[in-house]
Amino acid sequence: MQSSSLIHTRSPLLLGLGLVAGSGLLLGSLLLGILLGAADIDATTVWQAIFQFDGSTEHLIIRTVRLPRALLAVVVGAALAAAGTITQGLTRNPLAAPDILGINVGASLAMVLAVFLGSDSRSHVWFAFGGAAIAAVTVYWLGSMGRQGMTPLKLVISGAALTALLSSLTTAILLLSQQTLEEIRFWLAGSLAGQELADLWPVLPYIALGLAGALTLGRQLTLMSLGEDVAQGLGLQTAGVKVASAIVVVLLAGSAVALAGPIGFVGLVVPHIIRIGVGMDYRWILPYAMLVGGILLSVADIAARLVIRPQELPVGIMTALVGAPFFIYLARRSSRSGL
Repeated sequence: MQSSSLIHTRSPLLLGLGLVAGSGLLLGSLLLGILLGAADIDATTVWQAIFQFDGSTEHLIIRTVRLPRALLAVVVGAALAAAGTITQGLTRNPLAAPDILGINVGASLAMVLAVFLGSDSRSHVWFAFGGAAIAAVTVYWLGSMGRQGMTPLKLVISGAALTALLSSLTTAILLLSQQTLEEIRFWLAGSLAGQELADLWPVLPYIALGLAGALTLGRQLTLMSLGEDVAQGLGLQTAGVKVASAIVVVLLAGSAVALAGPIGFVGLVVPHIIRIGVGMDYRWILPYAMLVGGILLSVADIAARLVIRPQELPVGIMTALVGAPFFIYLARRSSRSGL
């Protein structure tokens, strides 16, 4: 029996047209991210800076500040949204996301430790992967303890406890080293500021691999969303799906944290937005999530630059302003439904 016969899906034609429209919106948000900022620069100058660079101040602002930042917003947003979508699909938990379950905080602690130890910046992404992986294994183990095994409620509680513990350890390291705090304090709030294209290129292959891997998991996650017993009855090797999904989440979450710090709530909010219009087929949810994640973080970063212009806020604060109330709403709804 095919998964499409078990889960209601929208018209493939409409969904395909939606992806085309979403791609256009993503391109538009990318262009706005380049165009808007503290300095007023017109669209003609932006075009010339990209294709007819002459070394002027305005061209340098576009090439070295706004273009890298806009690209990072798209890439990081797509990675966070895909990681959150996979986490929710795998656990069948509407409150699950890498930041809620402590995976992002684990990567952040590892990054802080790497800076504290004075490691080469090229190895920081590997610290982030290691921290994310250890946190993921730990929260899964904690959430699986007890007679009933893993439940959505236990998983969320375990994630909250692990997040508190790892955040305390991060704070302890920063209190011990003022130099470490000075180096990464803006990054800790979740920020795209000050990044260059040179920071993106070493991490981009891991994000590309993670996003490609995520797209290959669409059918498996659709079956898993029916329940593990049903998925096994349909011939799915659920253990292999869990391992593959965990690897993809670690790649995406670790890469995103290495680039922009622990930006929260993108992975939580985006899958819920997508499922409203797309349905429950993860073969469509995942590509939509990548597009909407990129758009959401791009818009949030633009708002972070403009809301107290000429100063700016870390983009992590902007996503929290939207995501925290949404999380409270989900928690209340889940409690009423017996999560």
